[in-house]
Amino acid sequence: MPTIDPKRSILLVVDFQERLMPAIAEGDATIANARRLLDTATMIGIPTLFTEQNPKGLGQTVRGLAKNGTPVIPKMTFDAVRAPGFLPALAPGHALVVAGCEAHVCVCQTVLGLIGTRRQVYVVRDAVGSRRAESKETAILRMARHGAEIVTTEMVLFEWLETAEHPSFRKVVASIK
Repeated sequence: MPTIDPKRSILLVVDFQERLMPAIAEGDATIANARRLLDTATMIGIPTLFTEQNPKGLGQTVRGLAKNGTPVIPKMTFDAVRAPGFLPALAPGHALVVAGCEAHVCVCQTVLGLIGTRRQVYVVRDAVGSRRAESKETAILRMARHGAEIVTTEMVLFEWLETAEHPSFRKVVASIK
């Protein structure tokens, strides 16, 4: 199915960490879009999973993104697929909607790893970041070339809603204005 099925998708939030985010180009906008995705996922029941790269070195997830009880997979590998506990945390057959940092390192390697396991992956272009714009753009091109769908936050939100009659429609629309 070319659109994102809200009943068969997971939001994966990769390495939005305290010590990393100040170095990310347009980091505030990237965090704001991740927050929109997370808020909508919570409203409509989309499962969410976080990763943290070397949390002792890079700190925890940025305050306010991860809710209590949201699963967080700590990792040392750049590709989360190689981290213990990651693949078992994913519902079988669900597509992954991916936001995170850095686009050209952990996001790219994780997306390529997921594609290697035959998962459908949607990379949210305006919710991924890198320190340098050319690194982000190169990663997006590479991920797309290998089969990832490149989408925007608004595309994801409206595909998850499916209809203007969805009970959360007004709240979601208000979050993007």
